[in-house]
Amino acid sequence: MKFAIVVNVSRETALELARKLIIWFKERNIEYVFETQSAEKLRIEKFEPIEELYKHCDAFISLGGDGTLLFTSHFAVTKPVIGVNVGYLGFLTEFTQGEMLGAIEKVLNGTYSIHTRLQLEASVPVNREVQKFRALNDVVIEKGTYPRIPTFVIKLDGELLSSYRADGIIIATSTGSTAYSMSAGGPIIAPKSCVFVITPICPHMLTVRPIVISDDKVIEVSVDSPDGEFPLNCDGHFRKFLAPQEVVVVQKSSEVINLVANESRNYCEILRTKLLWGREHNFGL
Repeated sequence: MKFAIVVNVSRETALELARKLIIWFKERNIEYVFETQSAEKLRIEKFEPIEELYKHCDAFISLGGDGTLLFTSHFAVTKPVIGVNVGYLGFLTEFTQGEMLGAIEKVLNGTYSIHTRLQLEASVPVNREVQKFRALNDVVIEKGTYPRIPTFVIKLDGELLSSYRADGIIIATSTGSTAYSMSAGGPIIAPKSCVFVITPICPHMLTVRPIVISDDKVIEVSVDSPDGEFPLNCDGHFRKFLAPQEVVVVQKSSEVINLVANESRNYCEILRTKLLWGREHNFGL
């Protein structure tokens, strides 16, 4: 088995963890390769472009926070990803630094389990072709530097849902419900729920609220504005500027992400730990 390793090179803790992992792999004659930027920082000769890793590797290891895991998952395709938390919040990264080696051993032994996560696919015309972008967490259309409050027109399966005057629109998966959508007032949704949530950012009217829809819906979003350009972001990465009236089609992607599961944790524990729920009560825990 061969592992692909992606490191958050801005965190010294992640780099040190990668150095320990290299020693552990060498002692056991386990094959590994780093993505290019990680290898350059660590001065390692075993590297390949991240776009090529899924072709030659059986599993991925992400050393960083949720952002690193999101980045890794885009290039892992369907290969299992071990997320090791070297960040702060860590909703997606299942394993602590101390649990990393145990998780790798389970993958080597074939005794691991998988959390399968759905993705979004955003389709938009680019140079007379339809370009598609995937997102594990969310697709976001924002006002950017536009000086006024634009109107976002949203359709579901071709039927008009509403026109929102807002600073932006977030379309999130259940996985992404604890990311940008939550900070904008959206609901927390259990990861395996087959739904998406549409969350307006700073809507102009108090009656506008997030809406949860079935994940088999096709969502169309456009910006009704006389001028301006509006950023389209997928998982926090800028993809392109949208022109007024340009339509983005968002729907469930046919490609899923396979995250190696930490069987010693459960979702309720994650919410209590990460969001500090119930800290004013002991509950005997």
